[in-house]
Amino acid sequence: MTDAAAPDWEIYAIRYASLARQRSQNFIVRDEHDGPMPMDFFVWLLRAPGRVILVDTGFGEEAARRRDRRLRRCPIAALSVLGVAPEDVTDVVITHLHYDHAGNLGKLPRARFHIQDKEVGFATGRCMCHATMRHAYEVQDVTDLVRHVYADRVVFHDGDAGIAPGVNLMLIGGHTQGLQSVRVKTARGQVVLASDASHYYENMEAFRPFPIVYNVADMLDGHRRVRREADSADHVIPGHDPLVLQRYPLVAGDEHGIACLHLPPLAVPVLCDSTAT
Repeated sequence: MTDAAAPDWEIYAIRYASLARQRSQNFIVRDEHDGPMPMDFFVWLLRAPGRVILVDTGFGEEAARRRDRRLRRCPIAALSVLGVAPEDVTDVVITHLHYDHAGNLGKLPRARFHIQDKEVGFATGRCMCHATMRHAYEVQDVTDLVRHVYADRVVFHDGDAGIAPGVNLMLIGGHTQGLQSVRVKTARGQVVLASDASHYYENMEAFRPFPIVYNVADMLDGHRRVRREADSADHVIPGHDPLVLQRYPLVAGDEHGIACLHLPPLAVPVLCDSTAT
């Protein structure tokens, strides 16, 4: 099936945690105008008739305590706000294996996990001999994924791949060796979930790399690619920017914030109907 014949997917950005940060922490190049620049943590739910895909799985209470993050809610439990149970999720895209994207794997009993060859090799290989390189990984999350490999529940990808009609993986690298972004066909056009190809809008719009990085050149090339693969700049969603919840309609009744990315961005936030599908 071509993308033209594929269904229009709904996309929901589910905020599950937050962190206070300064601008100087979010760019490699020194920022002369330092000040607060907080970070939000999201997972993304993709929904089409008869199909539910989750992009990333967040972290849990233990990682939140150890890393001093504000965990607002369990990201898997938060799916219930959208009428989705954990067993409804048949496919999970792991954009990369950092702690905030690859926890909670045991809470999705029916899911297959899609990941890049390079990411698993990176997270289990010689780079992890360096404390600086492995800091953003949790060994429990990595070993949980390996257990799922042995249970025949992991799908490896070597580069770009389609995993469902209208849902395509893109190998980006940069932030980690095997980082992948996700392009999704929606009623408003092709939306790219950049994940950590760009943490904030400003990273990609100003080509100012985030400081946790495996390869700076690949990260900068990734900024260009996510823009190229999306229908417009408004169709690219960064991985951690609180502005996402300000730019898109929000699901009614959710106190922590769920943005409807399949709807056009609005100057003034409004509430969307998450029960349409």
